[in-house]
Amino acid sequence: MAYVLIGGLAGRVHGSPTITSDTDLSYARDGENLRRLADALVELKARLRGVDDDVSFVLDALTLEQGQNFTFDTTAGPLDILGLPAGTKGYADLAPNAVSVDLGEGLTVAVCSLEDLIRMKRAAGRPKDRIELEVLTAVREETDRGV
Repeated sequence: MAYVLIGGLAGRVHGSPTITSDTDLSYARDGENLRRLADALVELKARLRGVDDDVSFVLDALTLEQGQNFTFDTTAGPLDILGLPAGTKGYADLAPNAVSVDLGEGLTVAVCSLEDLIRMKRAAGRPKDRIELEVLTAVREETDRGV
């Protein structure tokens, strides 16, 4: 599956002390990747967050193709998948700058660059994003100084 880790967990990878309760991914929107993503979401028993259980929702590649950004509750915890994160052109914009992080046991994850994360937080502009923007800017300054 083609995706890049973004959001709070990506910030943690880069050194942010901020704790987050969800996982945010930007994903490739080609047909094969949408099928793989849908299969993974079904396996995780994903349900739309904040939507009544009686609301009909078919979790398949076509639904993902027709939407863009989704928030789910899954057996692995809250998961947000963003086809077009704020301030970007999506996965294809983020993937070239992503860093590969080895999580052990043969699992490697693409994590958006610190610069791209800062760009997304700046563009989103919500109060919590503005706060994290200050944190990430400080992380960048420390990294630049070799701290």
